[in-house]
Amino acid sequence: MTKIILRLPKVKERTGLSRSTIYALIKGGQFKAPISLGARAVGWLESDVSDFIEARIKASRKA
Repeated sequence: MTKIILRLPKVKERTGLSRSTIYALIKGGQFKAPISLGARAVGWLESDVSDFIEARIKASRKA
């Protein structure tokens, strides 16, 4: 299975969240931490971002 890595601009676009909100959610354990791509680059697995979105959809529809 191919793993796709998304950089921050794509993560922001897909989730609709700001950079600061994403990092606050990471700190709170609600969003998976990024993986290191190099000395100054990180990215998120597309599957992790999709799982986060699905969980938000399910939570909002229960309310």
